[in-house]
Amino acid sequence: MEIKLQKLRRFNLIMGAIHFVQAVAMLFLATSVIQKIAEFQPTITQNYLTFNLATKSLEPAGKAIFTLPFGVLVASFLFISALAHLVIYLSGETYLNGIRAGINKFRWFEYALSSSIMIVLISTLFGIYDIASLVLIFAVNASMNLFGLVMEQLNSGSEKQNVKWGPFVWGSIAGLAPWVAILLYMFGTGNFDMVPWFVWAIVGTYFVAFNTFPINMILQYKRVGKWKDYVYGERVYIVLSLVAKSFLAWLVLFGAMQP
Repeated sequence: MEIKLQKLRRFNLIMGAIHFVQAVAMLFLATSVIQKIAEFQPTITQNYLTFNLATKSLEPAGKAIFTLPFGVLVASFLFISALAHLVIYLSGETYLNGIRAGINKFRWFEYALSSSIMIVLISTLFGIYDIASLVLIFAVNASMNLFGLVMEQLNSGSEKQNVKWGPFVWGSIAGLAPWVAILLYMFGTGNFDMVPWFVWAIVGTYFVAFNTFPINMILQYKRVGKWKDYVYGERVYIVLSLVAKSFLAWLVLFGAMQP
């Protein structure tokens, strides 16, 4: 068992290095090579009510507050993952003791930050520029991941029949909320045939990625086959994280080049 845990710790370091290399390459492309990505910086706005003296009524108004460095933030998505793997490796026994207990707090905090950045970037591709909406999308998505942490905290060492599924259910509901907002923007015109290919690709990729992580958790707590061993499920999380994040990050980055 101890040999397996040490291999798992080193596996984190390897996966972190792969994330880091991709992040550096992405940052280089987004800032120095592909001008179109560097120039794509959506303007984030703030909407509010103002009093119109002429009509004696409150009317909607808005202002631009900053531009979003899109390419840099996509790269940060992978940099955060790389840093998390490094922290896990350096934490040594702290991480391994958590794995022995059936908990990886590092994973959920990293997911809460990195995936929330990504869903905000995806939201801007669909036209959501209002700062209040983006803050709420970030917070709700982060909450979804922190429900995953609560799930592990409640069920550490539990037998199969005693698993408490409440956090899983509420986290899944929270995770759907940002997509309700995105789909409202995506289908706002009703002209589905005019939706660009990369939009469908992003939606499809994120949907698949969204579902693979909870499926892994279900298999862990149902103790199906190899998932009886928490270490196996942890390795699957790490592999899913690399594959899903890499594919999605490059897709979103080059989505910024589309009309």
